[in-house]
Amino acid sequence: MKNTVLTLKDIVKSYADGPSRRMVLNHVDLDVAAEEFVAIVGPSGCGKSTLLNIAGMMLSADAGEIFLCGQKVSDLPQKRWTAIRREKIGFIFQNHQLLPYLKAGEQLSVLMQTDDATVRELFRELNIEHVIDQFPAKLSGGERQRVAIARAFASDGDLILADEPTASLDSERGRHAVEMIRMEAHKRGKGAVMVPHDARVLDLVDRIYKMEDGQLSEVG
Repeated sequence: MKNTVLTLKDIVKSYADGPSRRMVLNHVDLDVAAEEFVAIVGPSGCGKSTLLNIAGMMLSADAGEIFLCGQKVSDLPQKRWTAIRREKIGFIFQNHQLLPYLKAGEQLSVLMQTDDATVRELFRELNIEHVIDQFPAKLSGGERQRVAIARAFASDGDLILADEPTASLDSERGRHAVEMIRMEAHKRGKGAVMVPHDARVLDLVDRIYKMEDGQLSEVG
């Protein structure tokens, strides 16, 4: 039996909506094993990104428990969350969030302390080796996003969280990027959770969940 990388138990999250509160996540459970690639689908605004941010310790839940690699992290003080994110989680955001004053390769070598050979290998696999010495302002939107994907892989964490990682890529490059996420999970024993931009890549994932009315349910 594969080890469980991510466990979310009874997660609750609501937001103020005028005089009342809107329930976004209503007692949500999710388990993601090593070597497993999971997609979460659902209508816009249903809470998919909120769930991803809670799983990645970017946002606090109102209630519930979070376990990473068997360790309960939801009860830890938030000042420790940054270190845990850096060690255990690779993020791929809709917005690439590259630092403008670092060249593309330095986003990995400086921020992630990745060796040059690994940086070049990741850039080659994502077909962006030609931009390794360029600043983000000189890159296309698709190139920036692929640098961000390489950075997430360079973290070497146990969990990859991808929020619409192909939104700025054409269909061919988007599919290749998702294939890379799948390979990263399957070959390196990581768990991966993706909120997809394009339903045409869903054949690449191992399990699909649907978020609706604050509830998460497996499809198929």
